[in-house]
Amino acid sequence: MKNRQIAALAAALAASALASPALAQLDAAKADALMKKAACSACHAVDKKGVGPAYKDVAKKYKGDAAAPAKLAEKVRKGGMGVWGQIPMPPNTPDKISDDEVKQLVAWVLTQ
Repeated sequence: MKNRQIAALAAALAASALASPALAQLDAAKADALMKKAACSACHAVDKKGVGPAYKDVAKKYKGDAAAPAKLAEKVRKGGMGVWGQIPMPPNTPDKISDDEVKQLVAWVLTQ
């Protein structure tokens, strides 16, 4: 019972963090603009696998994971490989996309 309460609290805190004005939900057009700005769309698409996974597949994999927004924002910022295959995702530096934009984009991806 206590674990359920902790999980519910963690989910509520994650949801409230995403609801802050700086992290307002993106619409598809704003998300698309951010993906182009950071060159995400070179490897990712909403509904089909490219060099990287489809955003819908990412959302499905991390559904219900309260830690996913922070984990994925770090992955976008630092880059990485091995979760979806051996092709590396390059890091996205702050001069390309701000931390707030990364968080907004990750929140949008997780709604797909």
